[in-house]
Amino acid sequence: MGADSYQGMLAAVQAFHEKHDLKTSGGEELNHRVALMAEELGEIAACVTKGKGPAALAEECADLLILLIGTAISADFDLNQAFWQKMERLDTRGSRLVNGRVRVSEFREP
Repeated sequence: MGADSYQGMLAAVQAFHEKHDLKTSGGEELNHRVALMAEELGEIAACVTKGKGPAALAEECADLLILLIGTAISADFDLNQAFWQKMERLDTRGSRLVNGRVRVSEFREP
């Protein structure tokens, strides 16, 4: 299990959850986890809007990734599988310009 594999990341986050007893201390409660993810997303936004460098942005993105993997652990689903299923669906979608930016979505015709 390499450090740059999903399984390696999953094992590291699982070990963190066990080390801090998140399962029995409320740390795996989904409402709490959503609040933490929103907080991290705000920190990512601050990095971008305040012009912080790539290292700061990378750290905040890593925090969000760790929380996402932990949420998959908490909610008992396979994030790796969900990722690939979603990518398969996204790959079938078209794109269009919306307000001058590319958007890939399931567009509904008016």
